[in-house]
Amino acid sequence: MKLATFKSGGQEKIGIVHTGDTLMFDLAAAASRSGSANPAFASMLALIDAEGGALEQAAKVFDKHGKDESLSVPVQTAEILAPVPEPRQMRDGMSFPLHILQAPRGQLKLAARAKGDMAELARIEAEPLGELPEVYRKQPIYYITNRFSVRGTNTTVKWPRYSQVMDYELEFGIITKGKGANISAAKAADHIFGYTIFNDFSARDAQRIEMEGRLGPAKGKSFDGGNVMGPWIVTPDEIGDPYKLKMEARVNGERRSHGVSEGMLFSFEEIIAHVSQDETLMPGEFIGSGTVGNGCGLELGWYLEHGDTIELEVEKIGTLKNRVERQ
Repeated sequence: MKLATFKSGGQEKIGIVHTGDTLMFDLAAAASRSGSANPAFASMLALIDAEGGALEQAAKVFDKHGKDESLSVPVQTAEILAPVPEPRQMRDGMSFPLHILQAPRGQLKLAARAKGDMAELARIEAEPLGELPEVYRKQPIYYITNRFSVRGTNTTVKWPRYSQVMDYELEFGIITKGKGANISAAKAADHIFGYTIFNDFSARDAQRIEMEGRLGPAKGKSFDGGNVMGPWIVTPDEIGDPYKLKMEARVNGERRSHGVSEGMLFSFEEIIAHVSQDETLMPGEFIGSGTVGNGCGLELGWYLEHGDTIELEVEKIGTLKNRVERQ
């Protein structure tokens, strides 16, 4: 099942995406048509919180009313929000070795370019990548970002005024279900509600400075509208193996990055087990994979320009599309 959050008639609604990802079926309206409003269909968080048979109830409502065209809106013309417009928590990881190795070198190259030091730039480019720091193999590494700055597909991301270097990041992630602590990796799949795409827009020059403080990104990541996810959530039964999905980033229609979701240092199940050690995992959290190797301009030395359109496509999920503009 593919589940979206959208606006219709000024109201936030959730729906089932169907007919080749062209239509969204209004679950709440359909339930009301049967004379029994279902509180689980009030929002995506309500659906996640309902657990139990909520998805089965949604499927039954769709089976009964899915052919009623008045209960569906076209994806192409709808205002699609982030599938969870305000996640209960947002964590983003560093799971792909190639990105972990290339990103710091990208920051050094960015600093050399800012200083006009071409000799230093050439030296950095000539150096081998080196070995992966052992800490990344010992445990999942992640940071917590601003859950209030989430936006969805087709939105325009406003370039923060304090930055001159804007970047995209090609990621995917999970939305959690079921409150719990000390969850074993063997049982963590029971806490995955579904998968979505994540574009972790980054102000690279701001990030470069603050990362020298060794505490993680802040203004380099947390600006209004910079955490983009969507276009919807796809339940695990439709994904199959989430660690073999083709991933691609396009800027203005031109492919810039591509990869496969395999090779994560830790699976989402293992990340959940780590996160939930003596810490309660809440339903409706977002956990990102981190950037796939070569999945951002920082690694490629190729950054965004005013007016660029970015499309992130992940196999079996869909395409997340945004535009960036200077303020």
